[in-house]
Amino acid sequence: MVPSSVLRIGVVGTGFIARHFIWSLDRHHGHAVGRVLTRRAPDDLIDFPRRERLTTSLGEVLEHSDVILECTGDPIYATDVVAAAVEAGVPVVTMNAEFHVTAGSYFVGKGLISEAEGDQPGCQAALHEEILELGFEPLVFGNLKGFLNHDPTLEDMTFWGRKQGITLPMVTAFTDGTKLQIEQALVANGLGATIGATGLLGPAGDDLKIAADRLASAAEAIGAPIADYVLSPKLPHGVFLVGKHDSRQQAALRYLRLGDGPYYLILKNNIFVHLEILKTIKRLVNDGRILLDNSDIPSVSVAAVAKRDMRAGERIPYGIGSFDVRGEAVRITDYPGHLPIGLLYGGVIRHPLRRGDILTMTDVDLPESLALKAWKSVETRVLGVLDNPEGSDLRRA
Repeated sequence: MVPSSVLRIGVVGTGFIARHFIWSLDRHHGHAVGRVLTRRAPDDLIDFPRRERLTTSLGEVLEHSDVILECTGDPIYATDVVAAAVEAGVPVVTMNAEFHVTAGSYFVGKGLISEAEGDQPGCQAALHEEILELGFEPLVFGNLKGFLNHDPTLEDMTFWGRKQGITLPMVTAFTDGTKLQIEQALVANGLGATIGATGLLGPAGDDLKIAADRLASAAEAIGAPIADYVLSPKLPHGVFLVGKHDSRQQAALRYLRLGDGPYYLILKNNIFVHLEILKTIKRLVNDGRILLDNSDIPSVSVAAVAKRDMRAGERIPYGIGSFDVRGEAVRITDYPGHLPIGLLYGGVIRHPLRRGDILTMTDVDLPESLALKAWKSVETRVLGVLDNPEGSDLRRA
């Protein structure tokens, strides 16, 4: 039995994040695993930590948990989990940007649901809070990307997946940029920003200050902060923000080695992924404060883009991390009716498509799901704002 004074954390998923998060709890008194939900046979997970907590019953997880950590990376499945948790009144912390940009906006205001600090979106949100307290005006929310190949081979992805101990879809989504596009779409929506272009701007270069200044100039030209990235194999594994400050602080900021301005670069030069999740869990449970969500009226989505020519009748098993499509961030109002890549599970192509096409909802037959219903509801709400835009961030996009 877990003592009543211990916070019981239900974990949904049995991958890299779940496994290492559970191990991390050994160093945190007062926190313990409630149950761990798996879609695999529990007996097959012979080396999983706290195997006695494994279950295939979501109801059992909710019954034995004070808060849920959802970290499957599957937006369709996560939508059903979050819906059940909301109905049960259980707070949810996610490390699942895919869920947020696909269906997360449907749940905003319906329960305590937050993306976690630790992955790039949550770290940008935490850094944003910090620089606001210091008086900076944010212009750029930045991700650092070491390598990008829009069309990696199966052979290469199989090798790297095994080498790094992560799944084939995960390593493919990292490599082809889909994960990056999803993360920055969530940041844009959650922090009141937009994007500089379809697919993001993504300047390449090893001098972060030069690239960051380019992005800041683009944001000022647009008239709104942007979420974007810099591509370089030599930069650290982290995130950055660019902001402006009161001109009267220029000499002081120069003395503090932030440069002459007007754009100031603030770098978090490492992220700790699963080791930071507990900070958000404590924040949500103790204070009821959300770190990051997709907002109820998002301006950015991630559309599916064909990696190859496709024939009518082809079935696409999954979109994120596939060799059929990749994701690109788009403004929702620029691409009404586009197909969010997170919805593409078991879809059947209706008519021939060409490599590079941005898929639409009329191009693919999709299985019914709560996530599909949620997205349709959100898109209708977003596009409806065009008829009454007062107070909407869409005017800035």
